[in-house]
Amino acid sequence: MSQHRTSGWAIGWTYFAAFMMVLIGAFHALAGVFAVIDDAFYDTPGEYFLQFDASTWGWIHLILGVVVVLAGFALFSGAVWARTVGVVMAMISAIVAFAWLPWHPVMAVILIAVAVSVIWALTAHGRDVTGLE
Repeated sequence: MSQHRTSGWAIGWTYFAAFMMVLIGAFHALAGVFAVIDDAFYDTPGEYFLQFDASTWGWIHLILGVVVVLAGFALFSGAVWARTVGVVMAMISAIVAFAWLPWHPVMAVILIAVAVSVIWALTAHGRDVTGLE
């Protein structure tokens, strides 16, 4: 049997991913609240294949944000199911952020970059939190 030694760096990356999940979930929820409260907060782009109004995007972001925050808090437990949910929610977050590019490009690119770093941290180093092989 091989000994599996956990790495402090790997555990740190997993906790970083958990914190980032909470942060990007909060950003999604905040963007959603702004859009639900004031439809004119975001400019509607011209010809775009995802023609939702600002209120619809607001509800999408608000619901996604709450789920991503909950998944981020679950990641602190180190459970396998939490890592799986974290990766799936980070992928959905990146896809929604990509679709949201015309409405708020800077925030969307930041959300995509953070989601990709979360996916990397959870898939490369997630097992070191629980010590599973």
